[in-house]
Amino acid sequence: MNAYWKRAFPIYFMILPGFLFFIIFKYIPMIGISIAFIDYSPFKGITGSEWVGLHYFRRLFAEGDFLVLLKNTLLLNLLDVVFFFPAPILVALLLNEVRAKRFKTAVQTILYAPNFISWVVIVGITILLFATGSGGINQILDNWGLGPLELMTDPQYFRWVWLLQNIWQGAGWGAIIFLAALSTIDPTLYEASTIDGANRWRKVWHITLPGLRNVIVIMFILRFGHIMDLGFEHIFLLQNPMNQDVSEVFETFIYKTGLIQGDYSYSTAVGLFKSVVGLVMVWFVNRLAKRMGQEGVF
Repeated sequence: MNAYWKRAFPIYFMILPGFLFFIIFKYIPMIGISIAFIDYSPFKGITGSEWVGLHYFRRLFAEGDFLVLLKNTLLLNLLDVVFFFPAPILVALLLNEVRAKRFKTAVQTILYAPNFISWVVIVGITILLFATGSGGINQILDNWGLGPLELMTDPQYFRWVWLLQNIWQGAGWGAIIFLAALSTIDPTLYEASTIDGANRWRKVWHITLPGLRNVIVIMFILRFGHIMDLGFEHIFLLQNPMNQDVSEVFETFIYKTGLIQGDYSYSTAVGLFKSVVGLVMVWFVNRLAKRMGQEGVF
């Protein structure tokens, strides 16, 4: 036993920081979930506040805001799954076909760079370019007699602006994991297909995509775990009174209800509802993937 611990101690010591991180910042804060079931008062604390059970969950489902929040959240997530999720896969496939190493490196750098630009800067640039009265692009359009493009104030543009900015910032960075998966494909498969007369499209369809299938399925399952999460900062920065009917989602609602209005119990109930939906979706999609013969997350 002593010999085992002498050999294994360095390994356990290496995982200790990660273990403590999850305990301190993930598991201990889960005590706060109880706030959703009590009439929480900061002065009384969790133990001194009155227990109200499912009161705040009934309030959430009864209020008219719930359907609006659910609709906006699911529509944005649908756009994200349909258009943004395939974007990193497409970028990885295109980069995999590039043979000039210097050109490939330059393109990768250009595609990765937007990931390091904050949403504050991205949204700020968009506002400067498309502001109603002083936006640079709108001034050019106005000089051409085309009229301004109200990207920031017209509700019909909000979802597409949000989606395009997501793709621009995240597609290149998201391609990294798929490029790593592509590097594991046996190159002799491509050589054999070349001898058999397969063109590039056939190689992609019969070798590359099957090689990526397991990674795509796993990423797809994990994506559904965030079906109620859209990223607070991005949406909040794009949101204004003109587009609030289509931009108000659970995350912005939690911020306004909990931090601004001080209704901590209600906002905690909304957050717990989001988390439970995400957990159920991961379980459901994972089970569906296994029934289809794919490898799941668990």
